[in-house]
Amino acid sequence: MSMKKNNLVLKVASEEEECKFSLLDLPDLALDCVLENLSPTDLCNMAAVCPSLRDRCRSDYLWGKHIERKWGKVIGASAYRQWRWQVASRNTEKIFHRGNQKGIFASLQSFSPFQWIKTISGNGRQSSRSLLPDDSFMALYLSLENGKFWFPAQVYNRENGHAGFLLSCYDAQLCYDSRTDTFQARYLPYERWSMEENIHWDRLRMPPIDISSHVLHTSDSLEDLKPGDHIEIQWRKNKHYPYGWWYGVIGHLESCRGHGNHCQCQYSDMVVVEFRQYAVGCRWRQTVVNRKQHREEGDEMDGFYGGIRKLFSEEEIRRWTILWPTKLVQ
Repeated sequence: MSMKKNNLVLKVASEEEECKFSLLDLPDLALDCVLENLSPTDLCNMAAVCPSLRDRCRSDYLWGKHIERKWGKVIGASAYRQWRWQVASRNTEKIFHRGNQKGIFASLQSFSPFQWIKTISGNGRQSSRSLLPDDSFMALYLSLENGKFWFPAQVYNRENGHAGFLLSCYDAQLCYDSRTDTFQARYLPYERWSMEENIHWDRLRMPPIDISSHVLHTSDSLEDLKPGDHIEIQWRKNKHYPYGWWYGVIGHLESCRGHGNHCQCQYSDMVVVEFRQYAVGCRWRQTVVNRKQHREEGDEMDGFYGGIRKLFSEEEIRRWTILWPTKLVQ
């Protein structure tokens, strides 16, 4: 009986040996499908298994998908540009640091800013451990997740029921706190930095126009604006302040005698912009701009109105209107 049992154990062990199968034995397409369905944490863990999986799990293709999935609505062209600048700045510091130690020309000759940095073991073979490339999508994702990268985005104002700045947004530098799943913002309204904390995802957006908050936007679609159209307009308190974006609706001129097919407002040179979070009769309720000659208009008392962009996307309009609990379009 003992002999038979031993033979059975040996047979099972032999079959198990024959059935051993590695993840790397999968065809490339099948392996890629497996890796695409891993979470960022699982990808990081998988990258530590072996050099082959490390390279696959750190690919820009995989991490680009994770960036798009989690950060796609707040990370825009300006954020990527700032990231590249930050990487280049860090690498420049490395050049001068090494230059101070062994001579700047020797440092420049040996420096390659965007390569894998690998160590060599004593026997001359490459170590399986390597540093993450500074410019990789994986590095960007982890820097965002760890709060090490401040990126530009826009924050919708929300003032606890006070209409002063509601239905407006401002440009800021954002930093993520993974513990609370909220953001911290720092912005420069004038000469000193200001801070706002505990900002939730629904108050953030990618800048729709890739320009500085101090630059006047060249208005689009002015010729086509008509009552009922939804727009955003730049506004700033004075010439020294940056622009914020304010949500508005195109209204009717006082001289308009009809609505619908009888309205002629869209053919007038003057366009009424209404801010319906303010009561009728309030001096902030509306402003009038010239559709053919509009640049920046206003004064030090009421502020300055800048460029206008028409909103075509229902999602953009929805995000503005959910910030105000009452009906805006009346």
